[in-house]
Amino acid sequence: MSFDIALSGIQAINQQLTTSSNNIANAGTYGFRSSRANFSSMYAGDRATGVEIGSTTQSMSLNGGLLNTGRALDAAIDGRGYFVSRDAQNTLSYSRVGIFTASNNGYLVDSNGKMVQGYATVPGSTTLGPMGDLKIPTGQIPAKASEKLTYTANISSDWTAKTGTFNKDDMQTYNSAKVSVLYDSLGAKHTLSQYFVKTGTNAMTVHYTLDDAPLAGKSSADITFDAEGQLATIDGNGPTNTPPAPIPTDWQPVFANVALTSPITGANALAFAIDYNSTTQYAGEATTSTNKADGYASGTYTGVELAEDGSIVAKYTNGEKQNVGTIALANFADEGALTAVNDTSWIASTASGVALYERPGVGMAGKLSTSALEQSNVDITTELVGLMTSQRNYQANSKVISTESAMLQSLMQAM
Repeated sequence: MSFDIALSGIQAINQQLTTSSNNIANAGTYGFRSSRANFSSMYAGDRATGVEIGSTTQSMSLNGGLLNTGRALDAAIDGRGYFVSRDAQNTLSYSRVGIFTASNNGYLVDSNGKMVQGYATVPGSTTLGPMGDLKIPTGQIPAKASEKLTYTANISSDWTAKTGTFNKDDMQTYNSAKVSVLYDSLGAKHTLSQYFVKTGTNAMTVHYTLDDAPLAGKSSADITFDAEGQLATIDGNGPTNTPPAPIPTDWQPVFANVALTSPITGANALAFAIDYNSTTQYAGEATTSTNKADGYASGTYTGVELAEDGSIVAKYTNGEKQNVGTIALANFADEGALTAVNDTSWIASTASGVALYERPGVGMAGKLSTSALEQSNVDITTELVGLMTSQRNYQANSKVISTESAMLQSLMQAM
C-alpha cells in the first residue's frame, strides 16, 4: 500500500510541475492567467489511498502589470472585464489581450483574426447601435459644408470710433480685420473676412465679405456692449435666455447667432451662422481666442486608433476623425468558472453565468489604457519557491518507495 500512496504522490507532483512549468513559460505572454494545481486526498471507504490533483484553478481576478507599447490599436483593461471576439463558427470568446488591427475587408479583428465585438455608431446621434462586428469605413468621406463659425474675441475699448464710410480697401475706415476659412458642399475652401468698425463708445459694426466680395443679402451686424464690457445686443436683440432669480454668479447670457448666406458657383448656397457669445470689450490689446468653423473637405481613410472610452476613431487625410464604433467589454457573475479555450482565451459556461456587456468605464467594466497591453499575472518568485517545494515533496515520496523496497528486500532475505 505504501508503494501506491507514494506513487500517487509522485504522479500528482508531476502534474503540479506541469502547471508550474506552464506558468513560468507564459510569464511573458500578454493577458495570461496563472494556474494552481489543487491537491486532494483519495479514499477507499475510510482508508486513505493516496493523493491526486483534484482541480486546477486560474487566478482570473488578479490583473497583470501594464506595458506601454505606443501602438494606437493596443489596449489593456484597467479593472474587470474581457474583450469579446467572434470566430467563424459564431462562438464568442473572451480575452484580456487587447491587440487589435484593421483587416483588409474593413473590420476590427483581434490577434487571432477573430471579429472584435462592439457597438456601432448611429450617425447624428449619441445613442449606440446594437452589438456586433465593428465595421471601419476605409473609403473616402464626403465633404461637409460649414454651418457655424465660433468667434470669440476681446474688442479693445481703446479703439477710436470711425466716422467715414466703410471701405474694405481703405484700412482707415475700419479698426481690425479677421479671416476665417469656410467649406462649401463640394469641400472647396472659402475665405470669410470680418471687418470691425467701432461706431460709438460701446458700439461696433462688423462688415462681411466672402472671397473678397460682399455677401448677398445681409452683409453686416451691429454689436453693442454694456458698461462692464459684456455683450449687450446683437443686431438690437438682447440675450435669448432669462436669468433666474437670484442671478447665480456663473450665469452667462446667450445671444442668437448672426445668420449669413452666399451663393456658390457649382455648389449649394453657403448658409452659416456666426457665434459671438463670450466676446467682450475691455481696455488693452484686442485678442482672438476662438476662430473656428465646422465643415471640412472630403478625405481618404488613413488609419484607426482606440480612445480611452473604447471608441474606435477613424482618421482621414483632411484631418477629420470620426467615431465609428465602441468596443464592448464582458463581465461574468463567476469569472473563475469560465472554460479555457487556450492560455489567454475563454468561453462562457453554465457556472460562469451569461456575459454582461457594457462600454469601458461603465458599470462593472474597467477603463481602457490605450497604447498598452496587460502582462501576465505570473509571479516568478512564487513559482520558483513552488518548484523547490515540489522537488522536496518528490524526493520525500521517492524516499518512501526506496525505503519500502529496502524493507521488502530485507524481509525476503530473512525468509
